[in-house]
Amino acid sequence: MRGKQRIIWALLAVLLVIFSPAKVHAQVTVTAPSAILIEASTGQVIYENNATEKRSPASITKIMTMLLIFEHMEKGSIGLEDEVTVSAHASSMGGSQVFLAEGEVQTLETMLKCIAVASANDASVAVAEFIAGSESAFVELMNVKAAQLGMLDSHFEDCCGLTDSDNHYTTARDVAIMSRELITKYPEVFTYTGIWMEDFHHRTAQNTDIFTVSSTNKLLKQYDWITGLKTGSTDKAKYCISATGNKNGMELIAVVMGAPDPANRFADAAALLNYGYSICQMYVDENQEPLENISVKGGVKEEGPLAYEGPFHYLDTAKSNLADVEKSIELPEELAAPLQVGQQAGQAVYRLDGKVIGTVPILVKEDVEKAVYKDYLNKIFRLFFWGE
Repeated sequence: MRGKQRIIWALLAVLLVIFSPAKVHAQVTVTAPSAILIEASTGQVIYENNATEKRSPASITKIMTMLLIFEHMEKGSIGLEDEVTVSAHASSMGGSQVFLAEGEVQTLETMLKCIAVASANDASVAVAEFIAGSESAFVELMNVKAAQLGMLDSHFEDCCGLTDSDNHYTTARDVAIMSRELITKYPEVFTYTGIWMEDFHHRTAQNTDIFTVSSTNKLLKQYDWITGLKTGSTDKAKYCISATGNKNGMELIAVVMGAPDPANRFADAAALLNYGYSICQMYVDENQEPLENISVKGGVKEEGPLAYEGPFHYLDTAKSNLADVEKSIELPEELAAPLQVGQQAGQAVYRLDGKVIGTVPILVKEDVEKAVYKDYLNKIFRLFFWGE
């Protein structure tokens, strides 16, 4: 009898091994009521909890303010060495500030540091007025940009997040969207969000003083792979953060909103980042290799050059063997003229275990005009006399 029982228990043990899940992922616990974790290059969501719940954002509002600053610098309408004069309105801001005086002049770069490091409301308003003429006009630009980015559950009423208005709101998902836009398009922002402490000079008509700013993001000292980005807190918003990290080239964004205290805010962000790095791996193809020219039918040229639209990024959370990723090129034998730069000719297709995991468009690199009667005569002439 005992022998039969042993056999039965042995069979049950074998069955448990066979039918048990092959992979068990780590879990994450977040105390804040709203949070999300995404990978920056793909925008893929790794974790979320109440991520579309509308909440007061406090100073993580300034992520949008910084995004617009960098956009205007890219356009060339403003520069880091431009001088920004502080208005009475800007100098009157409460909350987090660097105590800028009315009439004080600072470079845009100094103002940017005050915003990114010290979360200075006075600097934010001064720059908003410098760019748009008034804070209200700048806030209009913020809402336009939010709509362009697909931030469907956001509305801004100031540029710094100091307001307690119910009409100033966003979500963890939308914060992740604008954070991703900022860090992927303007990675130079990390030059500022990575500063722990720095001195700058107050220069007024009365005197010049040295003022030290220190970062509100304590993860800069507490978490090895942190790169930024922005904290925020008010009585209404509680404690918020959009934390960016980079480990071995994998860039993650963890957004925490409504945490009960600063310690929970930072602990939640660190837990999310750790979770992402524990279960995720990236496949990246930079697509640097040249592509063969494609035949052109009826064009002034017989061939046209091609180029990839960009690199390919794939975020894997299933612990797959990424060495098994296969890439194939899908192109027609020829394209009919006319061709325009940027026109899609085909695509690179990536497969893993037989399943398509993504594509990258292959684009025409140069214009090719359609051949007309004169072009055909010239071709015949060249063939006849030079054999071309």
